Amino acid sequence: MTQPSNTRSWLAPTLLGAAAALGASALYAVAKTREAERRHPPIGRFMTVDGVRLHYLERGRGEPLVLIHGNGTMIQDFLVSGVVDALAERHRVILIDRPGYGYSERPRALWTPRAHATLFEKALRRLGVTQAVVLGHSWGSLVAVALALQAPQMVRSLVLASGYYYPTLRADVVLFSPPAIPVLGDVMRYTVSPVVSRLILPGLIKAMFAPAPVPERFDEEFPRDLMLRPSQLRASAEDAALMTPVTVELHEHYRNLKLPVVIIAGADDQVADVGRQSERLHRELPQSALIVVPGLGHMIHHLAPEQVVRAVEQASEHPRARAA
Repeated sequence: MTQPSNTRSWLAPTLLGAAAALGASALYAVAKTREAERRHPPIGRFMTVDGVRLHYLERGRGEPLVLIHGNGTMIQDFLVSGVVDALAERHRVILIDRPGYGYSERPRALWTPRAHATLFEKALRRLGVTQAVVLGHSWGSLVAVALALQAPQMVRSLVLASGYYYPTLRADVVLFSPPAIPVLGDVMRYTVSPVVSRLILPGLIKAMFAPAPVPERFDEEFPRDLMLRPSQLRASAEDAALMTPVTVELHEHYRNLKLPVVIIAGADDQVADVGRQSERLHRELPQSALIVVPGLGHMIHHLAPEQVVRAVEQASEHPRARAA
């Protein structure tokens, strides 16, 4: 007869302890977010498009070139790689933090590549861009493709770096998607997710560069603390959850791309298998060019910046791109 009383005797302290731990984690997440934003303030300007506040940066003069970053990163990913400085010698380089990353807002919505592309098209028109070369890296390559499909007159040519284009079974989708779940995900990203992410982030970054080592410049200059903010964890989780479903829809339209396309990837990419992704897309697009760099991984713009710059120039100088 004393069992219910005994149960209550340990249940209440356990619940209080759990609540206290979650509260402490939330305070930790908020404090770390403020610290990260104090150390790494915005480096660009802001515009509001369809109610979404976007953070963007421009460098150089010449033909417009739009760079679209991948999942988990932000515009500093391109800046730290060195490709922006090189490309700005001949181009007006435009970098936009995708919604939820860096200092761009991400209202609750279904942020598919097509939704990104609609927003980017309006943002570029606001900046006076009527036609541009577009480079997308990783998840950003899907946005670049969607933009070319939806606004073919705006996109002169495409450079697709380390992209994921066809649906496959991916363990990372299952592992990294929970913070995208409404309510549960909100609790996670303000409590356990920042702590866990801080522990596993070094290993994830190593995997992104593998088999090459992480460049010293990336280690020293990339604001990785911004990646661990609850807002960016949600964006990254949502993109991970959508990665396979959106390619199911998009890959049915790749043959509608009638513009010059240069595809570049590291031969030993451990994130997006080159044979099943970049090489397959090259076979499907007869007008495309494929560059595979031996011995390199997913972060091709850091590991082979000269080749990426040459890929952009190849796309820019293609006769059909000039005729457009």
